[in-house]
Amino acid sequence: MLKVGIVGGTGYTGAELLRLLSTHAEAEVAMITSRAEDGVAVDELFPSLRGAVDLRFTTPDVKALASCDVVFFATPHNVAMNMVPELLAAGTRIIDLSADFRISDAALWSKWYNEEHVCPDVLATAVYGLPESNAEQIRDAKLIACPGCYPTAVELGLIPLLEQKLVDPKRLIASAASGVSGAGRQAKIDNLYAELSESFKAYGVAGHRHLPEIEQELAIAAGGPVGLTFTPHLLPQVRGIHATLFTELLDPAVPLDELQFMFEKRYADSPFVDVMPLGSLPQTRTVRGANTCRLAVYRPQNRDTVVVLSVIDNLVKGASGQAIQNMNIMFGLPETMGLQGLALLP
Repeated sequence: MLKVGIVGGTGYTGAELLRLLSTHAEAEVAMITSRAEDGVAVDELFPSLRGAVDLRFTTPDVKALASCDVVFFATPHNVAMNMVPELLAAGTRIIDLSADFRISDAALWSKWYNEEHVCPDVLATAVYGLPESNAEQIRDAKLIACPGCYPTAVELGLIPLLEQKLVDPKRLIASAASGVSGAGRQAKIDNLYAELSESFKAYGVAGHRHLPEIEQELAIAAGGPVGLTFTPHLLPQVRGIHATLFTELLDPAVPLDELQFMFEKRYADSPFVDVMPLGSLPQTRTVRGANTCRLAVYRPQNRDTVVVLSVIDNLVKGASGQAIQNMNIMFGLPETMGLQGLALLP
């Protein structure tokens, strides 16, 4: 049985880790930390976990956390990188759900997060935790940088096309919309019901922190530089991401059914990617609560533009579920363990 620690357990991703791990056959959460809620019972803060989680929040203590086999960081950026080096030195494996280790270039990370990275030497050892691309590296990793939610939806939709050199890597567009839980659990005026309800808006149009992460991983798939225009939007709903991805075929003679077959073949061994039949329209409600990405491929009017539709639950495949998927691979467990739950409908 794996002994699990969670740092930063009071946010949505921390709560989702607890929900999913509470039924995991080979992992047990031994400690969960929060400075603000030290001593408070977990089920007092999250009544949905009554009867499933019998723990109290504690103040983060590196020595105590080092007794765990694996520690998840469900924290804002700038927390994990200050604790990870000591935990790694103690032999504890790390899965970081924050952005601290996602961008491999320390200078680029600093540019987007407006501060210096405190452990660039450790940053260089992190493995990007997208299982559908990096399963072999994940198996031996000591430190996993769990992908962001938008990056997961965008990368899974574009990687197959770039790997096969079918599209122009400099002409990529991602128009993506997320439920408000992606903004975290903190109080903000922009997240109030009266501000969100019956409205739809773009944000981060001039530049979003997920852009360099996405471009980094797409460039690996393409074997060279890519150019991505990424525009996120805020949906008036709790969960879900819908990404509409546009790119241009290099060879207009490639038919749609060949693209469909290529996607199906690429993800044939990926248990959490569902390439839907031609003509399908993935919906966010079909992945709510599930560790699944559903994809559909289009070529409107048989022109040169390929459109890929990608949906995920931002808190599951976009965060905590994917983190557990990484844990399973790291420790030689079945990749699907603890993640077999179906989406909630309605």
